[in-house]
Amino acid sequence: MRIDILTVLPEMIEGCLNCSILGRAQDRGLVEICLHNLRDYTADRWRRVDDYPFGGEAGMVMRIEPVDRVLAALRTERNYDEVIYTSPDGERFDQPMANRLSLLQNVIILCGHYKGIDYRIREHLITREISVGDYVLTGGELAAAIIADATVRLLPGAIGDGQSALSDSFQDGLLAPPVYTRPAEYNGWKVPAVLLSGHERNIREWRLGQAQERTGRLRPDLLRKDAAE
Repeated sequence: MRIDILTVLPEMIEGCLNCSILGRAQDRGLVEICLHNLRDYTADRWRRVDDYPFGGEAGMVMRIEPVDRVLAALRTERNYDEVIYTSPDGERFDQPMANRLSLLQNVIILCGHYKGIDYRIREHLITREISVGDYVLTGGELAAAIIADATVRLLPGAIGDGQSALSDSFQDGLLAPPVYTRPAEYNGWKVPAVLLSGHERNIREWRLGQAQERTGRLRPDLLRKDAAE
């Protein structure tokens, strides 16, 4: 898989893309993540990629020219399955979407910035808009890192135990059940006896019951969503 990230602040996410699971996945050749500085694609002598909005509204707007240039350059090298724009008004990013993205070969993520981007980019150059939540960030770099991390960790071989990702929260529409490790008792706080029993069916039933209880208590919206579907 290859992920190309277009940004005006590559240094903002460079570190997190090269450590932990993302770093190991790249070292193993499972994914290639490339950062592209949009300032390298502007004709402006001062390397500016923004300008004042028509109509006099406050704030600055990302210009279409550098975005179009970098997209054109990348598309001469390969075909892309998706060109994603990180936007507060995009589709809400969730685990099923991460699952779908992990099956793609080549993805571009354009990090939003300033007051927004020239709307013609969204009309003609973007295939999908994604939001990581109902709030506004300084830029889309952190959102791009979230999307990349959630997607890459699903690639076969990215995690040592391949089953681990499949049992994460949200994979089955439920929050994950509680997990415990040694010691079995600490300060009088005990691990549930069923987990020490070795009885696989009872453990599975306990975990499912805990997942359902926690989801109903902490995220009832997930249960309502499943019911609606």
